[in-house]
Amino acid sequence: MKSEDMNENYKLAKWLSGEMTDEELAAFKAEPDFAVFEKIKHYSAALETPALEEQKMLSAIVSKPKTPVKTVSLYQHWVFRVAAVAVLVLGFFFTFQIFGTATEIAENGQQNRFSLPDNSEVVMNAGSEIEYKKWNWSNNRQLTLNGEAYFKVAKGQKFEVNTSLGKVTVLGTQFNVKQRGERFEVHCYEGKVKVTYQDKETIITKGMSIAFKNGQSLTIPQTTIESPQWLNNEMVFYQEDLKSVVGEFERHFDVTLELKTKASPQLFTGTIPANDIDVALQVLSASYHLKASKVGKNKYIVTAVDAQQ
Repeated sequence: MKSEDMNENYKLAKWLSGEMTDEELAAFKAEPDFAVFEKIKHYSAALETPALEEQKMLSAIVSKPKTPVKTVSLYQHWVFRVAAVAVLVLGFFFTFQIFGTATEIAENGQQNRFSLPDNSEVVMNAGSEIEYKKWNWSNNRQLTLNGEAYFKVAKGQKFEVNTSLGKVTVLGTQFNVKQRGERFEVHCYEGKVKVTYQDKETIITKGMSIAFKNGQSLTIPQTTIESPQWLNNEMVFYQEDLKSVVGEFERHFDVTLELKTKASPQLFTGTIPANDIDVALQVLSASYHLKASKVGKNKYIVTAVDAQQ
């Protein structure tokens, strides 16, 4: 073992036993690995050691034939304990890996594509998060979505996507779920999907969509496309207000749009490119009579055209 490793283990052992001086403790806490050592101490505290029966042990030692004595230093004792704690921590880590909740995130300006334990495919749109449990997945296929994601579900047991506004239930199909603020949308691209919203169930099939906002149903026309257009760098809106459109801009392009204009009652329906922010801003500005000015690396000020005159 290298001398620096031995020194590190010795300091860890002294800290675990509470034998450090104030100066040593202050220096130890300043080390970059101190957060890891705190976790080791936390799990070490949970270890239980059996109480010693001193008299019984003494009698056994006196009556036992003398043999060469093998000594174990205090340092070795603590090294063994630290090793045991490390094994325990690793055990907890792997337990959490198997039984804990898995989280997938798509940051602003990014998409995240991954496979579930049954090989169902998921593509998450920017600014979205999914949580699910890997353990016993084949018999309990359910996850929680915050944002937007496209699913290609492998056939099997019931598959559920839960959001804060509604739930989608399928057996094996392709569909898109979007939950942003108080708006909830589901688009079916293959098979059949059951949508639950405010305790009301609706079945939609290939090419059909269903949407709600603030408890009200929205009409979205049927489509013949095979997958969500955001997979091809296009933002599609159906009766969206300006605030919601701006929110999608910020997620897709990872920018900040500061609106300095009165709220518009105009609802936007249309397609805006999501791979060129300059063109996208031109489309948005033309639709709402706005002007966008870049004021920082990732920040724009958006004002009404009248305010520029």
